[in-house]
Formats: sequence, C-alpha cells, structure tokens
Amino acid sequence: MANNIQLAEKFLPVIDDIYKAASVTQSWDAETQNLNFSNANTVNVLKVSTTGLGDYSRTDGYPKGDVTAEFEPMRLTEERGKEISVDRMDNEEALGKVFGTVTGDFMKHHVIPELDAFRFAKYASTEGILKGSAVLTADNLFEAIDQAVAEMDANEVPREGRELCINTDLEPLISAGLSRRWGSDSRVSTRLEEYNGMKIKYVVPSRFKSAITLNPGTDAWGFTAGEGAKNINFMIIYPKAVLQVTKFAMPKIFTPDENQDKDAWKFQFRLYHDAFVYENKAKGIYTHTAS
Repeated sequence: MANNIQLAEKFLPVIDDIYKAASVTQSWDAETQNLNFSNANTVNVLKVSTTGLGDYSRTDGYPKGDVTAEFEPMRLTEERGKEISVDRMDNEEALGKVFGTVTGDFMKHHVIPELDAFRFAKYASTEGILKGSAVLTADNLFEAIDQAVAEMDANEVPREGRELCINTDLEPLISAGLSRRWGSDSRVSTRLEEYNGMKIKYVVPSRFKSAITLNPGTDAWGFTAGEGAKNINFMIIYPKAVLQVTKFAMPKIFTPDENQDKDAWKFQFRLYHDAFVYENKAKGIYTHTAS
C-alpha cells in the first residue's frame, strides 16, 4: 500500500492548488484557525455578554452588573464524496494524462462550485443577518450598496476587512452606473476591483443562491437551487463573522493492480465540511436578493 500513499501525496498539492485558485470563499478559511475540529465534529464556542454602565454612587459604590456566558455548539454536518475510475488502457493510451486531468477537472467543475454555493446559501439563510431586496438597475445599484454599508455601520460592524461579493450578472450595471473618461490608454478595464475600501469578489449566478439542495448522488449529482431560492444580488461579508471548516481527507488512489473491482485507476474523494455564522456577529453579513 506504500504506492497508494505516494500517489495520494502526489495529487494532494494539485487538488489544494485548484481549490485555492478557483474558490471565491477560500480566503475566509483563515478565520477557522482558532478552533480545532481535528479530533471532533463539534466545537463549543464561548459567548460572553455583559450589561452596560450605570451611575456610580458615592454612598453605595459601583452598580452591580451581570455577566452572561453560554456555549454555542457548532457541529459539522456535511459529508460528501465521489469515486472515479479510469480504465488502465484509456490512461495508458493517452500518455498517462487522463487520470490526472479527470481528477483536476472534478475538483474545478464540481467540488469547488458546490463548496462556494453551500457557504453563500448558508450565510444568506442564517437568522439575524441584515437583509435587503430589490430589482437593481444602474440607477439604484450603488444606492443599495451604500444603504447596506450604512446598516452595517449602524450595527457597529468594523469597516476594515469587509468584502463585497457581487453577482456577475450585475457587472454591466456597475459599468453603466460609473462615469469614467478614458484617455489614450492602450489597455482599458471597466471592472471595478474595490468600492469604498471594500475588496470586490465577483460570483457567478449558479453559486449565488439564497438556498441550495445537495443531491444524494443516486438520481442526481452535485447541487441545485433550493426550493424558494432567490438570486443573490450582492453580499457584504465581514470575514470574522463566519467560521468555515473544511476537512479534505487524504484522497484515496488505487492503481489498476490494487483495484479489485476492475482493471482501472480508482480515485476516491471525501469532503467533510460546514460553515457557520457566529450568533453574536450575524450583523456582519448583509445579503441583498432579487425581488
């Protein structure tokens, strides 16, 4: 079985690179580092709240306040997987490139889109977040974004670090809503990369739904829009408000000689993950959906 382990280690960096290069939500994974799910599927996060100030009395001294401490359980719920086989001769006749290409395409076209879609839908459906809904045009798009920013400001969500995720269908509205004058530049880009200090990430519509359904892999694979799902126009996310836990198990790879089912290369991939919004930080997410 040593050969199996070496093959897994060979493909793992490729899989990881594809995930990091193509995922919209990957940059927020860093916020999970302060919690350890390595030996458990549940972590209890301590939430602490206190009362505000009261009047100091020169007779009685300090007013007595209360401290409330409770645990918020976060449990991983999503276990997904897939097995892929490539016939020995098909791989050999294509100079050994088929197996690597298939596994890479599988990550890029199926795993990563589902991971992003799941996270956005989970955040959009979380109770307590800020929400808005309207039909957006070039005339009211930036007004809607500014309103979202104002609501987050009113809830004292830190400005530094906020990111603006925008549906790619709205890109033409962004260009139409901005007044620009071009000179004799040989290269012109109309894509807005930042708005009032917020980094912009563009999300394709298929990954930007308010709800999704994860198909079981019997009659249907992957994910589809959930019942009653709405298209998300844009989301403003304060990354410290979310917790993303992704357990990429070591891929299991079997050579045709090890495969007892048929004369083929076999790739098994398992994804164990979940995403959460901290209850006390729910206002760190603003979701604007289409009417």
